Amino acid sequence: MTIATLVLGMAATAVAHADVRLAFVDIQRALNECRAGREAKTQFRGRIQRLQAQLEGEQNEVERLKRELEQKGALMQPEQRQNLEDDYEKKLRRFQDDYKNSRDELQEKDNQVTGAIVRDLAAVVREIGAKNGYTMVMEKGTLLWALPATDITDQVIRAYDAMNVRPGSLGEEAERDAGKFGTTTEEATPAARGRSTILK
Repeated sequence: MTIATLVLGMAATAVAHADVRLAFVDIQRALNECRAGREAKTQFRGRIQRLQAQLEGEQNEVERLKRELEQKGALMQPEQRQNLEDDYEKKLRRFQDDYKNSRDELQEKDNQVTGAIVRDLAAVVREIGAKNGYTMVMEKGTLLWALPATDITDQVIRAYDAMNVRPGSLGEEAERDAGKFGTTTEEATPAARGRSTILK
């Protein structure tokens, strides 16, 4: 028997006899209910409403030009009709580009804000886990079943709100201290993927 095998065996025995404390967190609920998440959602709703108003105006103009072409195009002089067709096509392309760019911009911003808040929540979870002696804290989405008493989501939300920090600042701090945790916040928060402050 090698020394490494003996050490591993001793460690496994120690873990088996230690008290194991488990908990879980619903990251999506924490994201929706924490102050930073609620504020982000309100900001996104305002931005979406403004973009919708702009895009509806562009769409209405495109539809007006299309109707004019269909109803009056045959009666127009060739040059007049060509000008109207050019105007229609130009405004249709602008509308399509604005629609795509707005959607992509909103999605990118949502990913940035969501990622920042989820990394903050992960830092809070680690702090609560270490402070309360949890062996492991899991994400609800990966669980088949757990006792409701092991849900620390409300505790995480209260702790994060009480810190009153700029979204992302806790995650940045944890990145700097990554060696203390043995992992980075990016590695520790795969749950950030697929989350949204807008859509859920």
